Amino acid sequence: MQRLVKAFFNSVRAFNVLIRTEKAFQQEIALLVLALPLGWFLSSSWSGYALLIGAVLVLVMVEVLNTGIEAACDAISREFHVDIQLAKDCGSLAVLISVILVAGVWGIALIERIIGTPI
Repeated sequence: MQRLVKAFFNSVRAFNVLIRTEKAFQQEIALLVLALPLGWFLSSSWSGYALLIGAVLVLVMVEVLNTGIEAACDAISREFHVDIQLAKDCGSLAVLISVILVAGVWGIALIERIIGTPI
């Protein structure tokens, strides 16, 4: 149990650092805050709501991992290195894929709401 408590406090510390210093994380948390009520009105079921919010949470999670990759790379070296650039670029690509996922899930939900039937 003590390990879980320590892990929780480590997570809170990371959240506090990211919310103060990382613009992308701040924007995605703002998106999540907006998505919570909007998803409720947009979705037609609890599972649809869970999918909408889950997609945004996946985006936030990938952003956190990307920031961790960047921090680890910067701790190793701030000088240009091809492998470090690739690691950072891959993290950025993961965020982009997550953004596409969010846009797709929310776009389909919006279309279903407008036309009134599932796609």
